Amino acid sequence: MAPDTFPAPSASESAKPFSVLVVEDMESLRSALVAELRHAGVSSVLEAGDGDAALQAFRQFRPDLVLLDIRLPGNDGYWVAQQMRIAEPGDWTPIIFLSGLDNELDVWRGIEAGGDDYLTKPVKPIVLVAKLRAMRRLLDMRRRLVAMSEELHLANERLNAMVEVDALTGLLNRRGFDQRLHSEILAARRDGQPLTLMLCDLDHFKLYNDSAGHVRGDVCLQQVARLLREVCVRPRDSAARYGGEEFALILPNTPRSGAMTFARALGQVLKTRGIAHPDSPVAQWVTISGGITTCVPDESTSAESMIMRADQALYAAKAQGRDRFFSFEMQMDTLEQRHG
Repeated sequence: MAPDTFPAPSASESAKPFSVLVVEDMESLRSALVAELRHAGVSSVLEAGDGDAALQAFRQFRPDLVLLDIRLPGNDGYWVAQQMRIAEPGDWTPIIFLSGLDNELDVWRGIEAGGDDYLTKPVKPIVLVAKLRAMRRLLDMRRRLVAMSEELHLANERLNAMVEVDALTGLLNRRGFDQRLHSEILAARRDGQPLTLMLCDLDHFKLYNDSAGHVRGDVCLQQVARLLREVCVRPRDSAARYGGEEFALILPNTPRSGAMTFARALGQVLKTRGIAHPDSPVAQWVTISGGITTCVPDESTSAESMIMRADQALYAAKAQGRDRFFSFEMQMDTLEQRHG
């Protein structure tokens, strides 16, 4: 193989990093191939004389192309190609087989083993460089597709985040809340841990909007949202804007007693913020009412059933004068004791 028979590599091809692993047991042929590849502008050429060395180099350096002799000492090139494919799940490195044999069965076996192309030895330089350029184009195209796929994945993640976030408060919106509650029910069921859901309602918020205006009302909602983010100190605690002035809290691994302590603290902290509400019949500042449900989810537990129980407890808290939290389960325990 004479280097001067090669077409010179283009400037764009020479500028791009490209590595080739040459697997050939005959040192003279391997050296000739390496020389031709370097003349063709290949920036990095790796060499191996048997299958084990080829696999070690492949795993360590991850070349962009493999030129693989079929006849090797020990395991043949077909076996080596299969092991290379196993070593790169989800990825793809072009493999071109080299052989002194030229028949259809060899071509078929090479493709079945994971090869992409086939060259007959002695390899003509003009053919080698043509194959090299074709594989480089395929590799460049694949890299562009992978980059586009990654960009698309990131864009979808950003879009999903935007779709699941309430624009005014920055909390989860109803869609995000539904998905989070469903996933936390599955996690609590799997781990056998208690899960608490709170539905909260700002007391007499319509009167606040009527007197202060909707712009001030939005500011008030943002202040409450910041407070809810502050109290959700554990990584998996989640706060959501459930509706207009309704909020929801998802508290994994929180038993009834812990939920009630959390709720009382939340109500107290909101009072200390002192957001004025002159028209409230409950207090001079903004207060909150809430309904709580806590359970260790089983197969019958659903997001809908937890929301229904929390909503019933919220209704009871409002009926008892607002500015308080009720637990659905504690209410049920009280009713059972009365009728016991």
